[in-house]
Amino acid sequence: MRKRVASIALIGLGSLLVAAALALLFYNLWDDARAERSVQTILETLKREQPPVRDDVSDGTSPDSSTDPVPDYILNPEMDMPAVEIDGYRYIGTLTIPALELELPVMETWSYPQMKISPCRYTGSAYLDNLVIAAHNYASHFGRLKNLQTDDEILFTDMVGNRFRYKVLQTETVSGRDVSELLGGEWDLTLFTCTLDGRMRVAVRCARAES
Repeated sequence: MRKRVASIALIGLGSLLVAAALALLFYNLWDDARAERSVQTILETLKREQPPVRDDVSDGTSPDSSTDPVPDYILNPEMDMPAVEIDGYRYIGTLTIPALELELPVMETWSYPQMKISPCRYTGSAYLDNLVIAAHNYASHFGRLKNLQTDDEILFTDMVGNRFRYKVLQTETVSGRDVSELLGGEWDLTLFTCTLDGRMRVAVRCARAES
């Protein structure tokens, strides 16, 4: 009798665990779809706000004409990155990753709740060649970063139309507890997200590329 009761209890526990796993799976799929819809809505607004794109001019000269004005960030790299407010949140630009078919808004500051809306600037600036962008591991955000290859192109466009081109140099997995390892090194751009178990971080290291 005891064996039968124990067997029924184990079957019931197993069923509960399977149901919980399915519920978590469906929640994650729903949350990913919600995040993707949020990103698309924000992008539509940002694109209306952004002026025509001008490629990165790292040497202070214009790519098109010697009469074009030198961008403000060349004259003052320490300047704050311009931001546009949408629904109470401020955005500094858009990130494009052609190899992953992604185009994403980037929020000015980061927090865990804000990353449920869009990728966020973790620290740094595109103007100082030390920009770090964090995002959740949604498939529609940074969940596929590990698939990037060396020399893949990444673009960041600020809110006044300056576009910065980068090339992927390497992808690495670092401890989620060691911020110094995550932020260490002389990288022009770092993109990172957590692994599925949340214990590690996938970091993509990039360097500025010629326009």
